[in-house]
Amino acid sequence: MPRKVSNCLFVLLILLSGAVFCGGSSEAWAQQANYALVWSDEFSAPNGSPPDSSKWIMETGGGGWGNNELESYTNRAQNVHVRNGNLVITAKKESYKGADGIAREYTSARLKTLGLFEQKYGRFEARIKIPRGQGIWPAFWMLGNNIATVGWPGCGEIDIMENIGKEPNMVHGTIHGPGYSGSEGLGGSYTLPSGKFADDFHIYAVEWEPSAVHFYVDGKPYETRAPADLPAGKTWVYDHPFYILLNVAVGGDWPGSPDRTTVFPQRMLVDYVRVYARK
Repeated sequence: MPRKVSNCLFVLLILLSGAVFCGGSSEAWAQQANYALVWSDEFSAPNGSPPDSSKWIMETGGGGWGNNELESYTNRAQNVHVRNGNLVITAKKESYKGADGIAREYTSARLKTLGLFEQKYGRFEARIKIPRGQGIWPAFWMLGNNIATVGWPGCGEIDIMENIGKEPNMVHGTIHGPGYSGSEGLGGSYTLPSGKFADDFHIYAVEWEPSAVHFYVDGKPYETRAPADLPAGKTWVYDHPFYILLNVAVGGDWPGSPDRTTVFPQRMLVDYVRVYARK
């Protein structure tokens, strides 16, 4: 079925079921949509606490991360901590050399759940207030847990939310796999009717099924990707558990570098991350 037709049918089914979730009680939505909450982080630790080490691993280093990024990720409180019920990831402009010996002029943080939480299928959502500015690249995304054995992009990647600062009213949702990765990834974008994403919190989510990945902003479905969308002869690799990542990159091939208009520090606030499974 053509993707646009599929999206329209999906929106119609949601509207008929009354299950649109536009920022109210996610618990009430889950009950109505026949989902059960299976994992979450509400970031309710005391102010200044590090991320919960039973849920998150902090990745560190300044090697560009495959995208020619300009930051060094650290596990310092200056770059990542909990405050007022939010996870705060701070991108800073500062000279820094990490344990890898790579000197960078920016620092930030990157967290993952690999080895601590992974799930196949379900709804993955987060309520986030993103940072802003040219060269700033926040993301909420997932990678296949077999990345160590098959590599990227064979493991699969689902980008639930990415924003590049030069597009302040637009976010992107994308899947990457073997033969359709990088600039050839398959996805779509959502544009705010008014305002900028960095002005407030928004809810970003995917509903991942065996034969489809549906993308949402504030409960509004805007894109669906399915095996029929793949280039001829390519493989649908979304049939095994994935883990979650949160990060704020600085610079890179896609957003470009910060410029004189970019103000530092920039902060991404994450109110919660929640994962649901079908009952």
